Amino acid sequence: MVAAGRTVSDAAVALRGLRFGWPGAAQACVDIADFTLAAGERLFLHGPSGSGKTTLLSLIGGVLRADAGSLRVLGTDLVALSGPRRDRFRADHIGFIFQQFNLIPYLSAADNIALPCRFSPLRAQRAGDIGAAVARLAGHLDLPVDLLARPAAELSVGQQQRVAAARALIGAPALVVADEPTSALDAARQDAFLDLLLGECAAAGASLLFVSHDLRLAGRFDRCVALSNINATTEATA
Repeated sequence: MVAAGRTVSDAAVALRGLRFGWPGAAQACVDIADFTLAAGERLFLHGPSGSGKTTLLSLIGGVLRADAGSLRVLGTDLVALSGPRRDRFRADHIGFIFQQFNLIPYLSAADNIALPCRFSPLRAQRAGDIGAAVARLAGHLDLPVDLLARPAAELSVGQQQRVAAARALIGAPALVVADEPTSALDAARQDAFLDLLLGECAAAGASLLFVSHDLRLAGRFDRCVALSNINATTEATA
């Protein structure tokens, strides 16, 4: 399952025989024989609630560890890494927009956006002037300057979602993983958000794995894949 014109050696993500099941579950919720995201590819992944989308993204992002199989991300086998090493790898190389945002509520919006640069010298080096990078991303996402000083807990759901997106993009990660990143945005802000997300990934040469149930957005991506076509499990829990 390699995009046209690409080979496995170009892969940003390559899964082979990947299995993961929650403790006590009767069956695995992720069971994928073969899946590849090519370097620089922008892929739209969709599926109904409970189909395992969030679990799959958590495996690719190194939040969870697979039970079996090979999971290579940017040439590194995440299955072989310990939890702390997966955390370090994610901080350095992956911009992750979590479905629940995972902002630190007492930190300001600006500090939340800058957080990857605090944990990763590589991200900080790529960002350059961190304050300027925060301001640029916030401006593109329609986050006013005065809002950046407010704690994340005081922001609306839509504002928190945009802060989470800016945090994922800062420091030009090589892979961006986005879990339902437009669910709290109105139509106009969805368009602006996608313009920024696709533009930032193109500028950095980054691969993008974008998960959503909203098939209206799929036309802006290089490839559209249904999770049911790659996951052998039919009764999964996201």
